[in-house]
Amino acid sequence: MINWKIKRFNELSAAEVYEILSLRCEVFIVEQNCPYPDPDGKDVKATHLLGYDSDQLIAYARIFGPGDYFDLTSIGRVLVKEVHRDRKLGHDLMKKAIELSDSNFPRPIKIHAQSYLRKFYESHGFEVHGEEFLEDDIPHLPMFLD
Repeated sequence: MINWKIKRFNELSAAEVYEILSLRCEVFIVEQNCPYPDPDGKDVKATHLLGYDSDQLIAYARIFGPGDYFDLTSIGRVLVKEVHRDRKLGHDLMKKAIELSDSNFPRPIKIHAQSYLRKFYESHGFEVHGEEFLEDDIPHLPMFLD
């Protein structure tokens, strides 16, 4: 069972920030072979959704209100640690992220989804609105949930 925590940046401990950045580096930089600066200055405005199995961070997403990242509410940096993906925790994570977003911010929700995850996000109600584009040399799609 996953223990979910919701925290604003100023509520995160130094150890939690380290865990978040380490896991994001593991997935988005090392696993995807995409060298880019993950600390983008936006974490301070985000609400952070952290999923723990025992004491290990294994799932994560960040949620932004309108104007904090995009002009609309948004969800990003959605990830599950690779060794736990067979548990289909990504779906639980997205449900929680959408619930958290809906309880704090207006819809629509905008995401920049990696193109290969289109069906995953469509299964949560997101729809593609726009053309595929490259972000950090990875194909992405603009998707919205109304």
